[in-house]
Amino acid sequence: MNRRTAFLTTLAVTTALTLTACGNDDTDAPAKGSDKETGVEAPTSSAPASSGRPEIELPGDLSYTFDWPKTGDKEKDAVLADGEQSIKAVDQAIVKQNALDSAYLYYYEGEAAAETQKFVQDYVDHKAAITGSYRFYAPEVNVKQDGTASLSYCEDQGKAFVKYLETNEIKKTEVTAKSYVIYHTSLKRNDKGVWVIQKIASQSGSAKCRP
Repeated sequence: MNRRTAFLTTLAVTTALTLTACGNDDTDAPAKGSDKETGVEAPTSSAPASSGRPEIELPGDLSYTFDWPKTGDKEKDAVLADGEQSIKAVDQAIVKQNALDSAYLYYYEGEAAAETQKFVQDYVDHKAAITGSYRFYAPEVNVKQDGTASLSYCEDQGKAFVKYLETNEIKKTEVTAKSYVIYHTSLKRNDKGVWVIQKIASQSGSAKCRP
């Protein structure tokens, strides 16, 4: 799995960290973060604490755009809603420097949870976090009668970069074709009614995601 949640994250000029997924051949997804000047930002609440889902708090220097219009189908819209929160939950773990943060573990199971833990731990080991703007778009959802689903979507990482916590330095990268990443996730509805991610794969430079 690459990522946001599935990225090759450049944490230094000569250091690259990758979260690989089953079936993912790409190792060149660009870094996360922002070109904003950042100090300590006030946290913003991102997720409803209702229905038992964890509340997610992210710093003010992180922003998200989800161009995920509702489909009108109850189950598909639930997959999109939980997919959005799963993305933000991983980012919260990075910001909190906690590779076992309970919020993302609420949305990830098995292989996806194990690989996400490694991904977040890479940030922790390098004392790095994220900052910037993220856009997600072009979702495709398929829900099956057996309680499983698939969700594919694109991400624009062009305004996202790594931030080093000890120095507040932001590692800026240019926007290239590899700034556009496609994700493919496999989900299952658990006994709480939550759509949890079991597998995730990504590919940077996707022609489908490029503008």
